[in-house]
Amino acid sequence: MMRSLGVCYYPEHWPEETWAQDAAEMVAAGITWVRIGEFAWSRIEPEPGAFDFNWLDRAIDVLASAGLKIILGTPTCTPPRWMLTRFPDMLAVDAQGHPRGFGSRRHYCFSHDGYRQASAAIAEVLGDRYGHDPRIHAWQIDNEYGCHDTILSFSDAARDAFRTWLAQRYDSIDALNMAWGNVFWSMEYRSFDEIDLPNLTVTQPNPSHELAFRRFSSDQVVAYHEAQVTALRARTDAPLIHNYMGRVLDFDHFDVGASIDIASWDSYPIGFLSDRLEGSAAHKARYVQQGDPDMQAFHHDLYRAVGRDDRWWVMEQQPGPVNWAPHNPAPLPGMVRLWSWEAFAHGAEVVSYFRWRQAPFAQEQMHAGLKRPDNVAAPGLAEAAEVGREIAEMPDIALQRAPVALVFDYPSEWAWATLPQGDGFSYFRLMLDAYRALRRCGFSMDIVPSSTSDLSGYKLVLAPGLATIPAALSAALRQTVALVGPRSNAVTEELAIRVPMGPDLPGLDVTVTRVESLPPQGHRPAAGGGTVQHWVEDLEGSARTLFETGAGAPILKSDGTLHYLGAWPDETLWERIIHDLAKTAGLAVQTLPEGLRLRDTATRRFAFNYGPESVDFQGKTIAAAGVAWWPV
Repeated sequence: MMRSLGVCYYPEHWPEETWAQDAAEMVAAGITWVRIGEFAWSRIEPEPGAFDFNWLDRAIDVLASAGLKIILGTPTCTPPRWMLTRFPDMLAVDAQGHPRGFGSRRHYCFSHDGYRQASAAIAEVLGDRYGHDPRIHAWQIDNEYGCHDTILSFSDAARDAFRTWLAQRYDSIDALNMAWGNVFWSMEYRSFDEIDLPNLTVTQPNPSHELAFRRFSSDQVVAYHEAQVTALRARTDAPLIHNYMGRVLDFDHFDVGASIDIASWDSYPIGFLSDRLEGSAAHKARYVQQGDPDMQAFHHDLYRAVGRDDRWWVMEQQPGPVNWAPHNPAPLPGMVRLWSWEAFAHGAEVVSYFRWRQAPFAQEQMHAGLKRPDNVAAPGLAEAAEVGREIAEMPDIALQRAPVALVFDYPSEWAWATLPQGDGFSYFRLMLDAYRALRRCGFSMDIVPSSTSDLSGYKLVLAPGLATIPAALSAALRQTVALVGPRSNAVTEELAIRVPMGPDLPGLDVTVTRVESLPPQGHRPAAGGGTVQHWVEDLEGSARTLFETGAGAPILKSDGTLHYLGAWPDETLWERIIHDLAKTAGLAVQTLPEGLRLRDTATRRFAFNYGPESVDFQGKTIAAAGVAWWPV
């Protein structure tokens, strides 16, 4: 697999006389790819139906003549002001009924037919002009679906489309009433036209109604996305890409990824640590200039699974302070290089930095780039250039199947977000805790979707928090050493308690008879070390108890290879459980220094030191924010 660097560039932001010098400096820094156009609709089509391609033609010519491969974005995440005049009802509406107004970005509703058609139309226009242009090597569709909490829209267009979606899913209103349990609180409907969106209710809406709306909203993203895919597929052979986000879970990325060629994501480690990750004050203080040691790797593995044939990129890599988090410190020296190499070690084809030059105006003027607004090199540029030199010298990195897999499922996130049964219960957080525990024990991992029916290539599989386990996956878990739970196979797809009660796993005699959510001060000690936090279940059945609380209540039950975990462990208990599972699976656990993480490929072992001090490992000293690799 060839690796290369890219950068995001906005020729419309800069005087034309600077373009050629910018392009030459990009190439000199080892950059191969440049992404353009994804926010430029008002310059491409300044008036409805009146297109200005002259500036874009010249920009493409300048960049390509310097030797850069161009990724052209469809500009549909920033519809111009005239579009709102054309479609006054195209705005997304928040849960409080307020329209998401013009003056920023991502203000459209995925369910608005007029805007969906307009988005496909601009993709067609761009495809007609550039689809077979050899200088355009890839296309990005839209930008960051779901950013700024924009998947769930409570507009009239969404309500009308939701009613149609419900009629197709349930066929009859009686079937819907039965599936949702609408006899409760006299919520029964006489027709689909009586059903409104699940917002502005006195207390929580029917959770089955809310989950159905989340499923519908994900399907609307897929339909919107596929309208552009269809437009471009007919006009280009270049690969199609979308750039997903970190911990944005409101739509099914596997469904979106099914119709395109490459998954990419936008990696902002320091921003994410401050903005969207739980953690103790001590943990956040230790990694304030590095980001969480596992957040980036988790998403690398997730989007490798989303990408067709494991193809994935980092489309935007943080190179300096961002502007959007509560606090925005600069990366520790070395971290831009570390983040880049960690992505390559997890299989990235391209790492693209955001952005070439920091903008001196508008909303992102405080967001650093590889260059300052005055065109002086920012600290990240030297590290990017160092990576460029290193990847040119290193032989190919060959991916291999990891020994361990985690099963990831977007509908489970929607189910537990709808019915958390305890403040702070988060499917993503549970998954990341399991991932972290495995990484702290030295394991490389793959992430696989819940649609997987073959796990025979893995020695150990973890599937925490799967709300509903498909039958094919349930059978596949018998092919290996597997851990399921907590809160797995507990409900139907309609978010009703299963009868018989879960987890209902083949051959494993375990039943969850009661659940509790625990407050922060209510942790319960486990016998032998560690505690149970957040969530605990009463387990009955003849399966052997492997771990229990200090009071003797089962935590982990097993029949030898299939395990059910009836609690949310803390770090210590997670690691004890991983050690036990690894022994059963014949895997060796490694003791790693604090902040050190490993990634194994077919040819090399990589070590990444997220810590602010150097560490010694296997006879090597790895500097703070340092990277090391050696043959395996």
